Parts: sequence; structure tokens; C-alpha cells
Amino acid sequence: MLLVGVINADTSLHFPDFRASERTFQLVTQVAGRTGRGPRGGRVLVQTLSPDHPAIRAAVRHDYAMFAKQELPIRQMLHYPPYTQMARLIVRGEAEALVKEFALQLAERIRSALVEHQLAEGVQNRVLGPAPAPIPRLRNLYRYHLQAQCGDGQLLRQAILLATENLSSREGVQWAIDIDPLDML
Repeated sequence: MLLVGVINADTSLHFPDFRASERTFQLVTQVAGRTGRGPRGGRVLVQTLSPDHPAIRAAVRHDYAMFAKQELPIRQMLHYPPYTQMARLIVRGEAEALVKEFALQLAERIRSALVEHQLAEGVQNRVLGPAPAPIPRLRNLYRYHLQAQCGDGQLLRQAILLATENLSSREGVQWAIDIDPLDML
């Protein structure tokens, strides 16, 4: 029989990412599934400081339905995918003040574009941030990020196109747009 231990299984639960629970569930479930393969079978020990967290409880039971039942209402309430479309914008540069100033300008332009061009009444949209990115400095560049969320993906893309049209950043400030980001770090 094979014995596998998942040490600190809950570490990823504390990442600043709306998918943190999903990733934890996926990791523990995947390890447990692979351990049980083969003629000898296996056993998995999961070390966690959060044994009552829904993602951990569902993962140790291999119960996707249980996990989805807990996770999806939270995402719906907070307007996260799959209930909305999301864009993450990252601004970086050597001068933190310039990076922050440009990120604030970008956020305001997106907010205005979403309000001005809202095509369907009742479509949920919001812009979160800007704020320092979870990794605030990388390769000697300061990083700020913001999120734009909208219940209508086409409207979100139109608003971002409109907001960034003819937008020029200051020298040394770079920015990027990630539509439906997989990573929030």
C-alpha cells in the first residue's frame, strides 16, 4: 500500500485569489485520486490547520458536488466567474508614484466607460482597485492591479477598449490586460 502526505494542504486557501478554494480542492482531490490507483491501493494523509474548510472537507471525500454547492453561491454573491466576466489590469514601473497614478487613471476611465455604455439594464458591473498587486514588486518594478467585472462579457470588452483607446502611459510605465485571468498574483 502507498502512503502519501499532503503537507500544509490549506496554504493555498489564503492566497488573494477568488479561485483559492477551487485550487485547494483540486490539488487534494488529484493527489488522493492518484494515490488510490494501481493494484496496491493507497492512503492519503492531509495536514491542515483548516480541517473544517468546505474545500478541504469536500476534497477528502472526493465530493465535487459538495464543493460546488458551497463555492458557487459565494461566487454568485460576489459577482465572480462563472457568473460574470472579469478583466485584470496590471500596471508596473520603476517609479511607484507614477505607477499608482496611472492605475488610478485607468480605473476611473474603465468605471466611466462601464457606466456610459451600459447596454442592458440590470447588468452587474464593478471595478475593484487599484491596489498594490499581491506581489507588489517584481524584478525591480512596482506593481498595481485592478479588476473589472461585468455580467456581460461583450460590454466589459467594449468598455475596456473605449477606456484604453488613445491612452498613453508615462515613460517607464507599462500595463497589460488579462481577460478572464487564471492567476491573480
